[in-house]
Amino acid sequence: MSKMKYYFGVVDYILFAALLFLSAMTGVYFGFRHKLYKKRKREDLKDYLTANRNLKPFPVAMSLIASYVSGVTMLGTPAEIYNFGAQYWIIVVAMTASGAVVAFIYLPVFTKLRVSSSYEYLELRFSRHLRTIASIFFLIDEILFLPTLIYIPSLAFSQVSGIDHHLIGIIACAVCVFYTILGGLRAVVYTDTWQTAIMFVADVVIVIHGVVAVGGFKPIIDIGLEGNRIQAIDFYPSMYTRYNIYVMWIGGFMYWTAFNSVNQTMVQRYLSLPNDKQAKCSVALFTFGVVFFISMCCFAGLLVYTYYHDCDPLTSERIATSDQILPLFVVESAGHLSGMPGLFVAGVFGAGLSSLSVVLNSSSVVILEDLLQGAFRIEIKEERARLISKFIVLGVGIVAYSMVFVIEQLGGIFQVATTLTAINAGTMFGLFSLGMLIPFTNTKGAIVGSISGYIMACIVAFGSNYATTTGLVVAHKLPVSVDGCLEKYDINITSVKEIEYPDESGVFPLFRLAFFWVTPIGFFTVVIVGVITSLITGKTDVKTVDPELISPICQRFLPEEAKNYAGTAVKKIEHKRLLDRIHQSASSVRLSVSSRQPSEARRPR
Repeated sequence: MSKMKYYFGVVDYILFAALLFLSAMTGVYFGFRHKLYKKRKREDLKDYLTANRNLKPFPVAMSLIASYVSGVTMLGTPAEIYNFGAQYWIIVVAMTASGAVVAFIYLPVFTKLRVSSSYEYLELRFSRHLRTIASIFFLIDEILFLPTLIYIPSLAFSQVSGIDHHLIGIIACAVCVFYTILGGLRAVVYTDTWQTAIMFVADVVIVIHGVVAVGGFKPIIDIGLEGNRIQAIDFYPSMYTRYNIYVMWIGGFMYWTAFNSVNQTMVQRYLSLPNDKQAKCSVALFTFGVVFFISMCCFAGLLVYTYYHDCDPLTSERIATSDQILPLFVVESAGHLSGMPGLFVAGVFGAGLSSLSVVLNSSSVVILEDLLQGAFRIEIKEERARLISKFIVLGVGIVAYSMVFVIEQLGGIFQVATTLTAINAGTMFGLFSLGMLIPFTNTKGAIVGSISGYIMACIVAFGSNYATTTGLVVAHKLPVSVDGCLEKYDINITSVKEIEYPDESGVFPLFRLAFFWVTPIGFFTVVIVGVITSLITGKTDVKTVDPELISPICQRFLPEEAKNYAGTAVKKIEHKRLLDRIHQSASSVRLSVSSRQPSEARRPR
């Protein structure tokens, strides 16, 4: 049986090393640029965490793309198309609609309030306790998701170089933590910008070369149709089907909107822009870029199937999991081209590092501002807060790498990663929707609804993953062939072992659902339970609700009396920040006086 050859050469290692070096140097530049330019003051905590709200739409849009497009997307999406066909591709319609909803329904609330984090809104609208609950949910979600951002790029590098992926994971995580600690949000955004550019270039070059390698577009279409990878849209109304129009347009739309509208990793970048107009421009660029990139990844899946349609790599045991099929395609179709494997790995690593740095930076904001200062009301001096935020980044990075040893024991990365993020996404989307779209909901309804939604989403997500891992539910992959293995790779396999699909009728129905339904289930549970609880415990008097806490599309339904409370939330934020500045100034004065005061031993008599 033939073994995979490793094609990494000097040029490839140079490209990969350049990626890591430039990432690290970006952090060094933004961390020490105040020393390079004498007129520039050292960035304060606000600039370190939020870039002082003066970034530009294009780099922020690139950073937003980096938030979603990770190594999971680059490797997982082609594998999904290869195994299940191109039905997934219709999600780009849901993505486009989602961008409009985010820009005109949810985004204006955040840009008007100028909150420090998205969860500060929950304190203004409901209570401090709810802000704490949401922050904890966010951190749990990110800790569960972070390992995939390290594992996937490391897996790709290992496959094209032969170096152990654990070693690569340590190096990648260390570089990411390094530049995030030094440069803060500015370093994250600008590193994301050129990393995303590398990612786009890598994907486009691979696709163009792949089209040439398989003989043009005609074989891709013909073989895709023959192998049922290019299919008519599935309109059969089943919630158990992995991909159909209802899953993609309802489940996919809600997953995308949930992630992009209220998640801290996204809102933090929206608020780094000066005003609402530029934030909307950034969302538009982000939506266009992601639709293009997802389309490229889906097309890459068709390319991979065309290349391996007569010798399935998984059946021939040339790869261990389907997620390795794109790296295999790159090294076998383009490994002879110096630098091509290195460019591919640089793209996957750029996607992984950019997503990882975003989560590390956002986690430090949530822990520092939402938990330490918000929930526990701990007064922290600015210099100490800056130091604490850096230690948080380091700690979260260590935990993320430790979790890699867990995530690599699970099944397909695409489903695992999507279901894990969908838990928090659906819950938070429902919670913020309660606040922004349903003015009469109260704190009790929001708390009970959010906890109920989170528990329900966990039951569905972990239950479905358990059923999949134990073999109670088996995804129905499309047929593959090994007829050409002997001729192409000198591998003698006569037939594909037929998969025995279990009888799923006895499995609890919620555990059989397609994984994209996790977000809608969490969302509707939060909203329904929250509304009912609010009605039972006493609705909020909508006459006293600050209109700026409500989405613009719902403000017209508020009573006239509510206008008297307009701006009270912003004043509350400004008052709190004024008190913080006064406290910081008083602390600085006391420290200065103390440092100048002579000791008793040296004081003149």
